[in-house]
Amino acid sequence: MDDDDVPSLSAETFAALQEFYAEQNKRKEILEKLESQKQLNENIIFEENWQLSQFWYNDATVQALVKVVDKLLPCNGKVALISCPTLFVPVKRHLGNRANVTLLEYDRRFEVHGADFIFYDYNLPDKLPADLEHTFDLVIADPPFLSEECISKTSQTIQLLAKEKIVICTGAIMKENIEKLLGLKQCVFQPQHRNNLANEFSCYANFDLDDVLR
Repeated sequence: MDDDDVPSLSAETFAALQEFYAEQNKRKEILEKLESQKQLNENIIFEENWQLSQFWYNDATVQALVKVVDKLLPCNGKVALISCPTLFVPVKRHLGNRANVTLLEYDRRFEVHGADFIFYDYNLPDKLPADLEHTFDLVIADPPFLSEECISKTSQTIQLLAKEKIVICTGAIMKENIEKLLGLKQCVFQPQHRNNLANEFSCYANFDLDDVLR
């Protein structure tokens, strides 16, 4: 092959590739360091990425949802956390080895949690490992965007994963969509965030979540 036939990359594409590989290497280094120090279960804090519509729960909300998981999950049970990454470590730490916790998340920073992390893009709602279908005793989801499309596609994923109980934390304005798509009922309990948001948030479930929290 002549040199003229070798495809060349534009400076912009080359720079993007360099950035991609640099991020990959950085994640790999972090993961290896945490593995070597036995810290994969530590509470690794990342800043909110507003471009990904990330807004972290406050401590009271985290504690409440951990309580729900603890009370509902049987021994050797399974819980899936969809697009709510800050719940992962508190739930994992509280449950210990008595149950399995899986995080489905778009933000690859959370790959540091190793095998418990599954990359998830709500635009591809059924792109999931086949062995996960209908295996989770409890699914908790916090769809990243307050849009009918996002709620609809996330609901498809929930239906594929859930065996029984479902919890969704999202904007109050999505109430009708959630009732129609999944038959969930609005709870008295309201999720709160570290940074106060303009949109009112609500919690929805297909069981009496408020009774569980009493």
